[in-house]
Amino acid sequence: MTDALTPDATKAPDAPSAPAAPQSGVPRREARTKVTGAARYAAEHTPPDCAYAWPVPAAVACGRVTAVHADDVLALPGVHAVLSHRNAPRLGPSDDPTLALLQDDRVPHRGWYVALVVADSLETARAAAGTLRVSYETDEHDVVLTADHPRLYTPQEANGGHPAVRERGDFDAAFAAADIRVDATYTMPALHNHPMEPHAATAWWADDDRLTVYDSSQGSTTVRDTLARLFGLPEASVTVMSEHVGGGFGSKGTPRPQVVLAAMAARHTGRPVKLALPRQHLAAVVGHRAPTVQRVRLGADSDGVITALAHEVVTHTSTVKEFVEQAAVPARTMYTSPNSRTAHRVVALDVPSPSWMRAPGEASGMYALESAMDELAVATGVDPVELRLRNEPATEPDSGRRFSSRHLADCLREGARRFGWEPRAGGGGAQGGGRGGGRREGDLLLGTGVASATYPVLVSPSTATAQADRDGTYTVRVNATDIGTGARTVLAQIAAEVLGTRPDAVRVDIGSSGLPDAPLAGGSSGTASWGWAVHKACTALAGKLRAHSGELPAEGLTASADTEEEAGQESPYARHAFGAHFAEVQVDTVTGEVRVRRLLGVYAAGRILNPRTARSQFIGGMTMGIGMALTESSTMDPGFGDFAERDLASYHVPSCADVPAIEAHWVEEDDPHLNPMGTKGIGEIGIVGTAAAIANAVHDAVGVRLRHLPLTPDRLLPHLTA
Repeated sequence: MTDALTPDATKAPDAPSAPAAPQSGVPRREARTKVTGAARYAAEHTPPDCAYAWPVPAAVACGRVTAVHADDVLALPGVHAVLSHRNAPRLGPSDDPTLALLQDDRVPHRGWYVALVVADSLETARAAAGTLRVSYETDEHDVVLTADHPRLYTPQEANGGHPAVRERGDFDAAFAAADIRVDATYTMPALHNHPMEPHAATAWWADDDRLTVYDSSQGSTTVRDTLARLFGLPEASVTVMSEHVGGGFGSKGTPRPQVVLAAMAARHTGRPVKLALPRQHLAAVVGHRAPTVQRVRLGADSDGVITALAHEVVTHTSTVKEFVEQAAVPARTMYTSPNSRTAHRVVALDVPSPSWMRAPGEASGMYALESAMDELAVATGVDPVELRLRNEPATEPDSGRRFSSRHLADCLREGARRFGWEPRAGGGGAQGGGRGGGRREGDLLLGTGVASATYPVLVSPSTATAQADRDGTYTVRVNATDIGTGARTVLAQIAAEVLGTRPDAVRVDIGSSGLPDAPLAGGSSGTASWGWAVHKACTALAGKLRAHSGELPAEGLTASADTEEEAGQESPYARHAFGAHFAEVQVDTVTGEVRVRRLLGVYAAGRILNPRTARSQFIGGMTMGIGMALTESSTMDPGFGDFAERDLASYHVPSCADVPAIEAHWVEEDDPHLNPMGTKGIGEIGIVGTAAAIANAVHDAVGVRLRHLPLTPDRLLPHLTA
């Protein structure tokens, strides 16, 4: 950073009179550290005398543990402990019952952890865990979600605090009177997050009953607070570090079993303990996107203007913890719908607890809604882009609030221009004529599709400090977490712009609960939440610098900020990001294989602070959307009571060969009703609508509407002719 120093290092940095010019395309500042292997993740910290743990999952789908036969395992060389509900440390209360580990004999689902083996080496722990015998008393289990399950109920709310049911007008009467009606049911299987880095933790206790943990987490402040409650400690006695995190996609958004088990084992043995969960275990213990059955009904006049809209969702939760995928919520935001019904029903089954996965609710719900919109385009003979434009609402349909900004129409038009989309009358695909159907290259059928995207603007209170030092550099401290998004880089940009300096003159300290408290990285809210606090702290620091004369004190000059008041205020505006996805696919009539040829997204997501990292986020979400549409599926085995696809050999995420040259663009959007930076979240909107655009393109190619994801060859082949 020597090039950022002032000529006289003993003088105060010049106080900014105006913001610096916006930076664009700033390289990720930890990139070299990561690609050279210098970055250390949770499982790569090895304190002296470190032991290793391996968990033992339940081998039955429902019942209780009657015996843990630990004696033979404890006799093995190098094995130090076998923890179970009979001898594990007792935990205090928690608002997350999935963390009540080894506290009783209940087995709520297959894969629930019933024991933990601790040994001198990873190999010994794994081998010993594999030989541990556990006896069970089993009960009958129920793991299959059906649209008419007898135990379905209407919850009070869906994930995010949304009311489970909302109604406006008289949907039944309006739908019955509509000129054109679409009534379709779309189903999705369970999906799994599968971040590259496993869920891992390294924990140790000091003699003064202080707990230190390295954890793979999306928010170490939350982990610290949870561990303090579970182990009956003051928060100041717990330090949690998540300096580098290799992805999470929601599965690391709350504390997961590894951090609790590692801390329990360390307390029991008196040694540091490291635990990395095997990938085969993740489907059962770190959450999943719940399967859904979604019925969408659209009534419209002959011009395609919607007069009635219903989106009704059936999903599952576990018997441990209620989590209701909010898949019907996007329908409350998207289109003109004077008569509307959006509802969620759920059934508690003997399955692992579902949780967040990139764009929970929006990813699932917009697949169904945007597929139904395509069906409406076919039924009305209106071009799918034009149909969406005709149904642009003046205000948010469900709340009546004005949008702080809504440039979905601009995204659709700009996307159509870039993609080369030409208005097409109606639809029908290859076998029914209409919009682009029937295009063929040898054995390949070609089709194009479009879908809209939306994601809410979320923000949480955060704290931060900013410090000016004598050498002309600055330090920003905030307990943000970088899960691969470039948080360090963009926070340095925000600070530099306020302070009137270059980003390389700003050091950013993140990833430790010893730093100023901050919310987790999730809900596309990180930059908005942390950045607001950083902006406020740097603004205060700039004021102090302007008022200061002479050289800075040896310890520098510091300002702090807390955005609890600002972030806690309810906005009078409906605040959302929007986007449009365009896809071209080829369908092989011989094999049934679908390939995405082109994928283009255009977004209206507020001010884009760093085009380089933003484009990476958009493309990453779109890539996950390809997997959602074509390859990813998790089957619940009704007899065994577990997900059948539990590793990356059987759960098929997209590989390089599956991903075309994806384009991500955005429209300029100046929204003064968000935060000082004018930003909206970008981490999740890329996946929203992508699967629908691809599915709509497949329909355009083959002329048959398939309503169950993923669109695998076995589902397509019966509908194809050579």
